[in-house]
Amino acid sequence: MDDFSFSVFPNENFLDLRLFQYGKEQCAPLHSYGPFVRNHYLFHYVYSGQGQLDAADQNGVSRVYQLSPGQGFLIFPGQVTTYCAHESNPWKYAWLEFDGLRVAEYVDRAGLSPAQPIYRPLTPERGQGVGDTMAYIASHSNESPLHLVGHLCLFLDGLIQSSATRRELRGGQLRDFYIQEAITFMEQNYSREITVEDMANVCKLNRSYFSKLFKDSMGCPPQEFLIRLRLSKAADLMKGTGKSIGDISSMCGYPNQLHFSRAFRQRYGMPPREWRARNQIQKK
Repeated sequence: MDDFSFSVFPNENFLDLRLFQYGKEQCAPLHSYGPFVRNHYLFHYVYSGQGQLDAADQNGVSRVYQLSPGQGFLIFPGQVTTYCAHESNPWKYAWLEFDGLRVAEYVDRAGLSPAQPIYRPLTPERGQGVGDTMAYIASHSNESPLHLVGHLCLFLDGLIQSSATRRELRGGQLRDFYIQEAITFMEQNYSREITVEDMANVCKLNRSYFSKLFKDSMGCPPQEFLIRLRLSKAADLMKGTGKSIGDISSMCGYPNQLHFSRAFRQRYGMPPREWRARNQIQKK
């Protein structure tokens, strides 16, 4: 592995899973980053050396974690973190920054949370498999976006299967059926004003029970998932069409453009017009 590499992923149309940037680095002694807040999930895997992570949990309480080879740490969107290499034995790591509509579900299945951000593998061999997949992504920036997203899927599956804090799923088939029914309903009706009650009715479930089932499965409430879906659709329209921001706002379930702009900025870290200027596909 070279001392340092860094790549930015092309902003292709992947709603369920998106890769933003990735890289690898042999850090200098006491090399640190932060305090900083990310807009997306950021995972580091430690190959050698040592370091520490200072991360705030969901209540804003900061904790310090010591990391060794074979371990990793996950930074969550909106979480304040600082991480630093050891003074005499600095770490070498690879990282992936990613997001998507179902990522909260995947990391929850791996047993990772703001209160428990440290990845510890069941065995060193399984942990090495996660590290190998990350090293592959970091070393193949010339491959197609679809190829790299495929390996991101392998990374997430490896993370879940190898994690010592992995959550076992129960009653999966029936629950997955209800969740898929709700997601399909949202995908077909996100442009309209729909409520959690509407989603629950489609699944023929009590509203409270449906909301709990959805959050347990997807890692976020159904209304938050709908917001993410609408904003993802809006981003794709801004990138690939010449429609006005106002038209896109209405098409994606936001009749009030001010509300749309506020939600978009909160999700993507910049106003819609600025995001479009940076990401719109130029027609030849």
